[in-house]
Amino acid sequence: MTAAGVQSSPPGAVPAPAAARPGVAWLRLARLYAVSRRVPAALALLAALGCLLWAALYWRWNIAGGPAAQQFLSLAIETGAAAVIAVTTYGPFGEPERATGRWLPWLRLAVALALTAAAFGALAAGARGGTLPGGTAALLRNLAGLTGTGLLAAAVLGGAFGWTGPMAYLLIAETALSGNPTTPWVWPARPPDDLGAALCASAVFAAGVVAVTVFGARDPGRR
Repeated sequence: MTAAGVQSSPPGAVPAPAAARPGVAWLRLARLYAVSRRVPAALALLAALGCLLWAALYWRWNIAGGPAAQQFLSLAIETGAAAVIAVTTYGPFGEPERATGRWLPWLRLAVALALTAAAFGALAAGARGGTLPGGTAALLRNLAGLTGTGLLAAAVLGGAFGWTGPMAYLLIAETALSGNPTTPWVWPARPPDDLGAALCASAVFAAGVVAVTVFGARDPGRR
């Protein structure tokens, strides 16, 4: 018997299942990863936040006061979207997943970017309900920066606590808005075309994406 005879499939053999094919197997892995990170639920929540923003603008929900009060509703909704993205970094499998998943960094990156794009799309659609403070440019800047704080918090504190980053920044921003700050690190207080504010928000977003992609969210099983 030759080696060729050993390696060849006998006549009538059942072909390999579709899951064994590399392309199909990768898609299955991506689907399982998305389900384990509750991505479908996150997309539903982001859509709901977009509807909430539309309702707030359409019916002109307002809080009397200065710039901090005028931006509170829109900024709070953007914070909620960033928090939703951040908590999806939590995985239930911990160390075993990191030991066996060589595709994990790419999946983390893809999910973070895809959910950020979905959040922006949902909120941009919601912004059509009325006049959004700062317009679409400010929405993109604020959402990116807030998402970055959430991803950094997830990398340091754990995915289940990723929401603390956007919430803490919301409190800082609301406090700073009352005093007319000039620092670009409080980007919601800056005009939508402020380059420094855009760079600061982009830097925070990039740092968060890199941290989650390379290291993942911190979990109790990590040593």
